[in-house]
Amino acid sequence: MERKFMQDIKFPIFKTKIKGIKQKFNLSDPEERKVYFELKAGKEIKKLRDYLKQKTFIAYLLGKKNSGKGTYVKMFKEVVDKDRIEHFSLGDTVRNLDEVVRDKEKKKELILFLEKNYRGYLSLKKIISALEKRSTKSLLPSELILTLAKMEIAKRGKKAFFIDGFPRSLDQVSYSLFFRDLIDYREDPDLFILIDVPKAVINERIRWRRVCPKCQTPRNLKLLPTSKVGYDEKNKQFYLICDNPSCEGERMISKEG
Repeated sequence: MERKFMQDIKFPIFKTKIKGIKQKFNLSDPEERKVYFELKAGKEIKKLRDYLKQKTFIAYLLGKKNSGKGTYVKMFKEVVDKDRIEHFSLGDTVRNLDEVVRDKEKKKELILFLEKNYRGYLSLKKIISALEKRSTKSLLPSELILTLAKMEIAKRGKKAFFIDGFPRSLDQVSYSLFFRDLIDYREDPDLFILIDVPKAVINERIRWRRVCPKCQTPRNLKLLPTSKVGYDEKNKQFYLICDNPSCEGERMISKEG
């Protein structure tokens, strides 16, 4: 059977309109997005909302960097149920470790959690020493990555989770297969979601990506602007203003890495 990937698909994709609906939608506007998705997938959205009232799931997001994993999940939360769904990036968690080990209280909390939950071939003493000396490019053992994922989930309570950045290697796939048992999600499903995007789109996303420094909502100056835009007279540049309803209109900034 021939396998098709996004780079093999020709754009634009058409014939997705619903008969009888002539209204046009600005998908950069949160309120218009809600109406749009209710019309396109109202029945499915209701099923998901009903499911999440009693159950959860663990979803592992797989895809190239800047394939849009965070953007898709934030939109999914916005449309389905932002209070019952959580998303975190293990890459961000690892990068934030540099800040954590420099903060006395945060470091103490991290060590206490690792003492209770970390199980790996390296001693905890060596792990902490490595964290204090490492650069963000250093690789960390899979057992520690697994523990960090568990820590992020413990902070948020039992909800449905989208995990970005895990598994990152073949050996971590086997860890992910029994991960839900470790966090006591034994009766709820886990799934892998592969996001395959054309390279040309990824290149444009990297070049123009922006993020809210407060709520971390990702957007794109060219491909996915916000409904509010400002202009910097000094630098002669337009900038995006976060339009997340739960945020306070922060000026979005370039996303590094």
